[in-house]
Order: sequence, then structure tokens, then C-alpha cells
Amino acid sequence: MNTSHLSINREATRRRILLTLKKYSYLIAMLPLALPPLLLAAGQAVSLENLFAWGVPVVVFGIIPVLDLLLGKDALNPDEEVDVPKMNSEAFYRVITLGWVAGYAVLLVWSMLELASGQFSAIGGIGWVISIGIVGGLGINVAHELIHKDGKLETRAGGFLLSLVCYAGFKVEHLRGHHVHVSTPGDASSSRYNQSLYSFLPQAYLRNFVNAWKLEAQRLERKGEKAFSWRNELIWWYSISALVFVGFTVAFGWLGAAFFLVQSFIAFTLLEIVNYLEHYGLHRRKLDNGRYERTGPEHSWNSNYFLTNVFLFHLQRHSDHHAYAKRRYQVLRHHDIAPQLPAGYAAMIVLATIPPLWKRVMNPRVEAYYQGEEHQLAS
Repeated sequence: MNTSHLSINREATRRRILLTLKKYSYLIAMLPLALPPLLLAAGQAVSLENLFAWGVPVVVFGIIPVLDLLLGKDALNPDEEVDVPKMNSEAFYRVITLGWVAGYAVLLVWSMLELASGQFSAIGGIGWVISIGIVGGLGINVAHELIHKDGKLETRAGGFLLSLVCYAGFKVEHLRGHHVHVSTPGDASSSRYNQSLYSFLPQAYLRNFVNAWKLEAQRLERKGEKAFSWRNELIWWYSISALVFVGFTVAFGWLGAAFFLVQSFIAFTLLEIVNYLEHYGLHRRKLDNGRYERTGPEHSWNSNYFLTNVFLFHLQRHSDHHAYAKRRYQVLRHHDIAPQLPAGYAAMIVLATIPPLWKRVMNPRVEAYYQGEEHQLAS
């Protein structure tokens, strides 16, 4: 065997080892479900429940960005012929995401019971609801993975999880709206160059809800059905949200109602902040025929920071996701052509909440991307 064959075999062995290690690293994505009970237990052990109730935002937006930088990046791609078919067929990857849905449903009820126990002060209770809302926001990422699949179990599990945070419209608008119009002026989830987060959010809330209803109404109209019909999937998903809301209200009174609505608001706000940063300032060019160029890896910001990538089921390889939306999270790839964020999502979310700092960091990157065709910045 010559030196070149040895080198190829060595590289293939190295890739398989790294992919196996990464496979089990996805168990880190289950950590958000464990954080509230672990932090509460720690707080109770030292009689600081109200302080530890705020622990989830500290971990997610404080500790994880630091660890992200320390652990560095991972640009490893699976081999399309050797690795991808095997990885797509492994049940392990699907069990994790489906298990997340069941785990969050349990966490939601348990966390309400803890809130109703009276152990928190008003400040501690606010921190607790915010913490659960952040976990719900991470859950929307799991739902995002599930709704892109073809099987009924996964898509329905994704819809159910979205119902638990009152954002079922995402299931319709994201698939039939965002993925069609991404990085164009017609997309509710693509932020424009120089647009602040606080300008983007109100538009995103409203347009995503309205667009979802219009898209579902159009689908039903093509089938000869009315929008207000039992075939309207939005009515089913929002009915689940309403039932959960009623259940929490009956069981826990005003506190249960407030808990369910506030954690939902925090969860879908976190989703929209992520939407803001994923396509900031990027545009698909308009062709001579009036249509926009095909969506490619260059139309989404990418990030290869290892920890946040396994923490978020590879959501940060967003460029490959938009170019090939059906690819499962475990086989999403890095593309050199994709514009790169300077940090992982955990750090970028914090940055986005401070518009002057966000623009100082991101605007030069957008301008460099469009160097020579600056007119794109105004489109």
C-alpha cells in the first residue's frame, strides 16, 4: 500500500472517530431540560432559590459563550457517500429530538408546580418564568428540526412543541413562507441591513402570524375548502395552546395563566432574535427576469463554534439548511462560501440586544460581503 493510500485511510479513520464523538456530543442538547431542576436543587441546597431561579440565562448567555470560545470551531463535514447514508438511518438522532418534546412537556408542568409552591419571591418567580421561557425558545429550535421532516410523527411532534409556546404559525410560515422568500424584502423573518432588533421584532410577530394564516387559507382554497375549517391545521395547533392555557388557569388560577403566556412570549421572542441574526443584511440578487436567484449557502450567516452547534442541533450551519432544507441536523455541512458570524448564537443573541454594538460588529461584515455592489445594501 503506497503512502497516498495510507494517508487516505488515516484521514477516513480520523473522520469516523470524530463523527462518532460528535454523535454523542449531541446529548449536550438535552442539557436545557435538565438545567432548571439542577439549578433549583443547587439553590435549595444553599437556601438561595431566588438567585438560582435566574440560572438558565446566566448559563446560556454567560457561561456557554465563554466555553464556546475556549472549545473553538468544528468545520468537519461527513462524507456524502460513506457517512451520510449511515447517519441518516441511525435512530439515535431522531430519538433525541423526539425525546426533547416529551421532556419539555413534563418540564412545563413540573416548573409550574414549583412556581405555585410559594418558594420563590416575586423577583425569584420572574427569574424562574424567564428561565423556563428560554428553555422553550431552545425547544422551538427542536421543533424547527422536526417540522422539516416528511414523517407524520416528527412533524406532529414539532407542531405540538410549538403549541406549548403559542407559536404554531411558525410551522406553516417557516416552511411555506420563510424558505420561499428568505433574504428578500418579502420575507418576514429576514432582517435588513442597518435594521435594529427592536424594529424587526414587532414586524416579525405580526407578519409571521398573518402570513401563516394567509398561506394556510390559500392551501385550503386550492382544495376547495374554507379557511375556517377543521382541515385548517393552525386551528388545531392553536386549539392545543388554548387547552393548555385553560388547563393551567383552572389548576393554578391567574398565576398559571400568566406563567403559560409569559414563558411562551419569551420563547418565541428568542426564536425571532435568532431569525434576526441568521440573515441580517443578506440579499438574494434580483435577476433580469424579475425573480430572485436561487437560495444558496451564501444567503445565511453561518457559525462553526462546536459547543453551540451541538447545543442547538447544528442550527448554526444555517447556510446548508437553507440551501438543502430536508437535510437532517447531523449531516449539515460547512460551506466556505457562507458568510461567517464572529461568534456562536449564544453570544450573538446578546450582541443583537445592543443595536449600536451589533451594527459596529456586523455592518462592516455585510459591507465587505457586498463590496463592489453596494446598491444591494439598500434593497
